[in-house]
Amino acid sequence: MRLVPVALWLALSAAVPAFAQQASAPVPAASSTPAPAGSVTNLESVVVSGVVPGPGLWKVRKGDHVMYVLGTLSPLPEHMQWKTDEVEEVIAASQEVLTAPSVGIKPKASFFGKLFLLPSLIGARKNPDGVTLREALPADQYARWETLKQQYLGNDRSVESWRPIFAAVELYEKAVKRSGLNASGGVKDTVRALAKKHGVKVTATRYEMIIEEPRAALKTFKTSSMEDKQCFSQTLDTVEHGLGSVTARANAWAVGDIEALRSLPMNDQREACIEAITGAGFAEKLGLKDVPGKVEATWMAAVDRAVGANAQTFALLPMDDVLSPKGLLAKLKARGYTVTAPDEDDPQPSN
Repeated sequence: MRLVPVALWLALSAAVPAFAQQASAPVPAASSTPAPAGSVTNLESVVVSGVVPGPGLWKVRKGDHVMYVLGTLSPLPEHMQWKTDEVEEVIAASQEVLTAPSVGIKPKASFFGKLFLLPSLIGARKNPDGVTLREALPADQYARWETLKQQYLGNDRSVESWRPIFAAVELYEKAVKRSGLNASGGVKDTVRALAKKHGVKVTATRYEMIIEEPRAALKTFKTSSMEDKQCFSQTLDTVEHGLGSVTARANAWAVGDIEALRSLPMNDQREACIEAITGAGFAEKLGLKDVPGKVEATWMAAVDRAVGANAQTFALLPMDDVLSPKGLLAKLKARGYTVTAPDEDDPQPSN
């Protein structure tokens, strides 16, 4: 683990969860048939397994330069085997691979200064002033939490002292794992491995955020309140009623059903959880409030540079940014790029 202000990193991670890998119950029997989007339920979701093609590649053109984009999704079916022939062929013919947009948080401190941060990290997930979830939540919401906690987390009492946003992420991680899903399906690691195999440069499109006074930042985070009850409530809704849609979305990615991906909701509780972080009182003090915009600007600049310099580029991008009318591909299109989906005719087919 990097010696960074983990509390702040966890907060950002909670906004866009990377779900845990440890199973809390046996995985349901899998099938090669995708679950219908409108009929799956939390208890009867059927997860795709075996060799699958993935969703295909979007083409982004400017002049005679092209960038192929793979939309990523989390979670994905745990037992799928992604058929990567097309992706490998494109990567091998590319001059550069761009990673998905991300944020990194680094403390401005020496090695020994980072070591001295470790004691400050203890209890970073906890509610301020020792408040428990029972005390922090409305009675009806806590009753829902108790039922779901028993189902997915068992008798673990430590989570009862956590902030709602962290408790929600822990619950969601265990629930999707029990549904037979995996955080990433190994997609990002596979892309990196293929780039290395063919000697293609990988460029991280990461906005690096420097925390000038990490001790003070941790103290501010640990003592500040956070309006995260909406994030918590929507996470409970997803775990109670929406795991079927999460599974259907994962299946649609696996079998390359672009129309189903367009029709299924992408965000679940994500937007509410991001707002809990960026809208918190400490966000502006710590420089978190404008992070999403800076992440976007970093990715856009990397794309402009890469497409201008390379005849062909390969890029990873979260599926909601690929499909949303407000996503990054839509913004590239508004800036003059030509964007073609895998199920659309390419106006300039490649040789």
